[in-house]
Amino acid sequence: MPQRFSSLLILLALAVGLTGCGTVNEKLSAGMGEYVPHWAGGLPADAPPRAGTPQYDAWMKERERKRMMPAADREKEEQAQKGVTGATSGAAVH
Repeated sequence: MPQRFSSLLILLALAVGLTGCGTVNEKLSAGMGEYVPHWAGGLPADAPPRAGTPQYDAWMKERERKRMMPAADREKEEQAQKGVTGATSGAAVH
């Protein structure tokens, strides 16, 4: 019986110790996710900035500006940003 009690106490101590790791890992993973390469499961290159940052506010303003543009102007702007490489992306040119 004393051996069971000591085993239970050891398991309880380990469980309590592991609960502290959860909060540390939560804080680390929030920042470390930005440094993991895309091929290893990180953020893709075209992922928007994190909410609450100045970059996010600028991104949202640009997105709203594009949304308010007429579709024809938006397509012209996208083609100008892609440049010549967009024409050779596999689409037939007639």
